[in-house]
Amino acid sequence: MKKVIYLLLVVVLIAGLAQLFRSSDDAGPPATVTAKLPAAERVARGAYLAKAGDCMACHTTRGGRQYAGGRALQTPFGNVISPNITPDRATGIGSWSADDFWLALHNGKSRDGRLLYPAFPYTNYTRITRDDADALYAYLQSLPPVSQANLPHDLRFPYNQQFMLAAWRALYFKPAVFREDGKQSLDWNRGAYLVQGLGHCSACHSARNTLGGSSGESLSGGLIPVLGWYAPSLTADAEAGLGGWQPEHIAALLKTGVSPRATVFGPMAEVVRESLQHLSDSDINAMALYLKALPGDGKSSHFERDQGTEATAYLAAGAKLYETHCVDCHGSSGAGLPPGYPPLAGNRALTMEQAVNPIRIVLNGGFAPGTAGNPRPYGMPPFGHVLTDNEVAQVVSYLRSAFGNNAPPVSSNDVNRYRAIPLD
Repeated sequence: MKKVIYLLLVVVLIAGLAQLFRSSDDAGPPATVTAKLPAAERVARGAYLAKAGDCMACHTTRGGRQYAGGRALQTPFGNVISPNITPDRATGIGSWSADDFWLALHNGKSRDGRLLYPAFPYTNYTRITRDDADALYAYLQSLPPVSQANLPHDLRFPYNQQFMLAAWRALYFKPAVFREDGKQSLDWNRGAYLVQGLGHCSACHSARNTLGGSSGESLSGGLIPVLGWYAPSLTADAEAGLGGWQPEHIAALLKTGVSPRATVFGPMAEVVRESLQHLSDSDINAMALYLKALPGDGKSSHFERDQGTEATAYLAAGAKLYETHCVDCHGSSGAGLPPGYPPLAGNRALTMEQAVNPIRIVLNGGFAPGTAGNPRPYGMPPFGHVLTDNEVAQVVSYLRSAFGNNAPPVSSNDVNRYRAIPLD
């Protein structure tokens, strides 16, 4: 058995070294559209694409200069520190060419040949067209240069070694291009391009293994451990599958953060506020069309509830807490008053197997994003300071059992696991 393990390690090491040293740094197909645009239009196009990719979210620290980097991106392996991507020649990307920038997006390599960590989602950005890469480059080069030195990553050994990153890439990454599906409409293909590429939705909505490898574009949902939120499956009807939604409701959720069916909270609220609300209606509708058309997983959940005295009393305690703290907004029937007060009856955020999100919302409050389409969002106050772990568990368990909902109860240990995690 040990010989097999050692053999596998050798294979991975050789694959990693091959990935590290092999030459695959082609400049890609020539830009056919961007090069013909006037400079101002090229920059404007790049600014729009930067919003679509939410680039500022990672490359700007809170209160810092835009795109100057320095934000610590937490991972299970340590912190990856985002770089300065302003056009400063000494500390930013001012000395980079358009080819250098393309290789970073498409191949995950820096100008000096270093392999980039996939906290920078080049596993998605590899699908970005050369035209869009050149427009992004033009926009970033138009920004005011900021002289701010890049900080080293704070990663544990051996994850801070390039040969390990090369091995990871050999297992989980292959440069690709987006290929349109000729059987689908132009709008569907545009939505697929945005979801799979610039939008990098799978970066959160796909599960990751112990090495950080994901299940590709499955969008089957995944826990974001360092943030303490669960990004639900976009295919499972029991989670956030959108097959049964009306397209206009999907578009409203993406564009404004609220719809008659749901409201976004947590990390997704930031995505809507900083990125999606700025997209054109045609691009939002294309994303909605693509997401609605994703094939469902066909799975259904059935939970046999414990009818014993202790379990019944536990839910009764949760019902009392609901009457005290929740009924004024969400109503005695759990119907709420959407979009301000989301319905709890049939709310899939409550009934998913993963109860992380409702626990976080009860503890920390829930806040929809402020957007042009929802400029004065309603918010739910936090209850973590007034309810014990056991009381939060009781009220969440009640919500998962009431109003036609039927999901397993949660325990005080489940709540305590997330009480100390910051809101963002």
